[in-house]
Amino acid sequence: MRFDDRVDAGRRLAGRLEDLRDADPLVLGLPRGGVPVAFEVAHALGAPLDVILVRKLGVPYHRELGFGAIGEGGIRVISEDIMRMSRVDEDDLAEVQRAEEAELARQAKRFRGGRSRIPLTGRTVIVVDDGIATGASASAACRVARAEGAARVVLAVPVAPPDAAERIGPEVDELICLSTPPLFSAVGEWYRDFSQTTDEEVVALLHRNAEETGGEGGCEGEGGCRARTGPVELPVEDGRVRLPGDLSVPAGAAGIVVFAHGSGSSRFSPRNRAVAEALTEAGLGSLLFDLLTPEEEADRANVFAVGPLARRLTEVTRWLRRHTALPVCYFGASTGAAAALLAAADAAEEHARGEGEDITAVVSRGGRPDLAGADRLAEVTAPTLLIVGGRDETVLDLNRQAAAALRCEHRLAVVPGATHLFEEPGTLDAVADLAREWFTGHLAAPPAPAG
Repeated sequence: MRFDDRVDAGRRLAGRLEDLRDADPLVLGLPRGGVPVAFEVAHALGAPLDVILVRKLGVPYHRELGFGAIGEGGIRVISEDIMRMSRVDEDDLAEVQRAEEAELARQAKRFRGGRSRIPLTGRTVIVVDDGIATGASASAACRVARAEGAARVVLAVPVAPPDAAERIGPEVDELICLSTPPLFSAVGEWYRDFSQTTDEEVVALLHRNAEETGGEGGCEGEGGCRARTGPVELPVEDGRVRLPGDLSVPAGAAGIVVFAHGSGSSRFSPRNRAVAEALTEAGLGSLLFDLLTPEEEADRANVFAVGPLARRLTEVTRWLRRHTALPVCYFGASTGAAAALLAAADAAEEHARGEGEDITAVVSRGGRPDLAGADRLAEVTAPTLLIVGGRDETVLDLNRQAAAALRCEHRLAVVPGATHLFEEPGTLDAVADLAREWFTGHLAAPPAPAG
């Protein structure tokens, strides 16, 4: 099968992707040649179009041999086997990565002209190129898309050699390839017109798609964030563990609240979800996720290991910051409150070193902040609200002790008649009201002096 040009290839490819129209797909073209093909696919599906920018990390003495790739937002995928066999050490890795990051930034600025990239979290992502030769770039792009939170990755190309298609197929959720000719030497031989695509053409096609689709974008700088709701997978521990979550970002959100559930609970906690819904009505985003995998939960020691849970919360926060510039707040319940405060203390320390952003505000519901330790509580700089039930006497006493250790702006709010789980009529509504006022007040105003 031969194609007249990339437009012809894109239109034919779109015909094979029609069943994805209802999946709210996002089409990503590999620049430069993949973008004209991707534009036709996006046009046919009525989908937004963006570029997916990846740079191969090549072995210093043999640049054609890639030991990994980097994408935007700090995403990096590495082949430890190739690094080991090629004797690439951490210094080599850092040097190569610095050079490729500079080129990545140049491409992003050139192609988007300051427009923010579209977040992949929870999306069905269709990665499109004009063809596969070795498959290295397409494979790297798909791995980067997965690392950036795509729920489903589809690779769509007009032509590829059979061996490359067979090799890359298991790496994606679906591979759509129109032709796999056995006698294959180069992608260009399967096009009658395979003239070079320019940077200017890429920019023009992205602009045309934005006009067609209304310019879907992500969370932009200090401005608002377009609506985004759906499941996400959160990579932690260098991608070895993936935690399921639910992200909700209403249009124009002022910030995002990350929920840290308590022992024996999960992202499906009805109490946390009730609070999250109230925050959404107030214009705040929310991220509820499982702190542990089912296998990890089987060991009860993990449930109460607040130090490791805090480190995991920190990793999830870093992932979130790669996808949005919105301020981040924490809402912790039970042992999750201790993890949230430890993570907030770590964020404050990093911020003081100029290495990251502080947490904007913290709310604890029926929490065990004492488990964070008085020394670490004194390091928290985020304004902190401790909410406790009036009939939860033991926890109330522990929260009073924790409040005495805090040096940041803080408040202890007691909900009359409430027990530990706030199951009494109206008590959970009181929690939601208190949390909403605390978060919105601190997102809208500069921090108050420590109290």
